[in-house]
Amino acid sequence: MRIISLNAWGGAMFDDLAPWLGTNGADVLCLQEVTHTAALGGWTRFDDAERSLPQRADLLDDVRTLLPRHHPVFTVSDAGPVRDHEGTVHRQDFGVATFVGETFPLVATRTALVHGEYSEHPDEWPPGDRPRAALAVRVLDRASGRFVTVVQLHGLRDAGGKGDTPARRDQAKRLADLVTDAREDGDLVVVCGDLNLLPDSETFEVLAGIGLTDLVRESDTRTSRYLKPLRHASYLLVSDPSAVRRFEILAEPEVSDHRALMLEV
Repeated sequence: MRIISLNAWGGAMFDDLAPWLGTNGADVLCLQEVTHTAALGGWTRFDDAERSLPQRADLLDDVRTLLPRHHPVFTVSDAGPVRDHEGTVHRQDFGVATFVGETFPLVATRTALVHGEYSEHPDEWPPGDRPRAALAVRVLDRASGRFVTVVQLHGLRDAGGKGDTPARRDQAKRLADLVTDAREDGDLVVVCGDLNLLPDSETFEVLAGIGLTDLVRESDTRTSRYLKPLRHASYLLVSDPSAVRRFEILAEPEVSDHRALMLEV
């Protein structure tokens, strides 16, 4: 089974992202920063107090179209305004999505907000302290006869940096609770995503407490599109390192400002 995790950056590099999606061989694809704007395709513009970015209007539908043999599961953390090329304002849902290959039975899903509560932003997106959702899927890997629980998260963004805070401590505990609730005895557990943390975060101690080991450690998980010096963002943890056949942080092709994480078990 191949599991890939990527912060898709709202599809800002969709011309590069689209062909890669069809060739990366993911059985379970975990995407963060997924957009969904009902009844609208093409491009929109996202703005908050700090940034103005091109985004796909409906990255969820874009990926669903490109991966017709995968089952999509989407959970929303918040919603706010985006503008199309004519300046018309639309309501966009924002969250994380997991796409499960059709040959892997999807036997259970579970979602939870691990920071804050669901929010509708009527006039503008706040630059920080937005709610964050985690999404768990439990699938059967028929080749090994084992269930695999894959949990992904887009961790909270803090304008003050990526150091530990009370909010991040609470997020770690809520994430650990979700993992514990979603997995069953004997499952291989994978936790992945853009956690927005430093490698020495106590989040990893919390997750180690439920039997998870980080594979990324201090590796660079950013691409050339990210211009700031701090290069730590995405992580992947497993409950059984001996089950790992291959793990790679994909430097190429560049399809986002984040590198994809690829795990084979």
